[in-house]
Amino acid sequence: MIPDPSHPFGQQARAMIIDDHPLFCDALRLTLRAVTGIEDISAYERLDPALAAVQAGPVPDVIVLDLNLPDVSGLDGLIRLHRSVPQVPLVVVSSMADHRIICAAIRAGAAGFVPKHSQRDTFRAAFQAVAAGQTYLPDDIDMNEGADVPVTDRDDALARLGQLTRQQGAILQLICEGKLNKQIAYDLSIAETTVKAHVTAIMRKLGVQSRTQAVLIAQEASYSSLLQKAP
Repeated sequence: MIPDPSHPFGQQARAMIIDDHPLFCDALRLTLRAVTGIEDISAYERLDPALAAVQAGPVPDVIVLDLNLPDVSGLDGLIRLHRSVPQVPLVVVSSMADHRIICAAIRAGAAGFVPKHSQRDTFRAAFQAVAAGQTYLPDDIDMNEGADVPVTDRDDALARLGQLTRQQGAILQLICEGKLNKQIAYDLSIAETTVKAHVTAIMRKLGVQSRTQAVLIAQEASYSSLLQKAP
């Protein structure tokens, strides 16, 4: 069945907004209802209670996230949220609409990016694309153009680390602790060949050639503390 474009997520869908500006949050709630047909929309001003809510359930069908929140800034919140509910599309709606920030957010797991000043038609196009399983970017953004220029070294590291699965993240943490493949296999109760395959995938996603380089990227992003904060 072809979905109704006026209700791309379905009328029974749930949405969550995480934004600490009450007036914009109210406006965004109205916009979401108009362009998606979603009526069940929860809103949070901080990341931590939003994370607790998605963990408790029910899990929303789409999450709208601002990058700057009272308890987190930059890509940290996006990484934690994506790691918590990787199956839920995350749409970043932010006034931080620099080309590098948009590219970094998409690489870190966002399904779409909409600048806060956008018109309603842009929001409609974004949520229709995301509902169809596509990635939405502003018209003037090319992921291949200057995407290798990080906002900061830490944001670049976070964007790379955001590509890792939960299992790969756990293995990288153990690598950072100096453990060998055999020890990692024992700790995680998996085969050593599986660990080796994950290590290869980790290095490919991080764009590095050695375990030492992978550790340096993790250290740049304070990856240990990031994992500890994740639910």
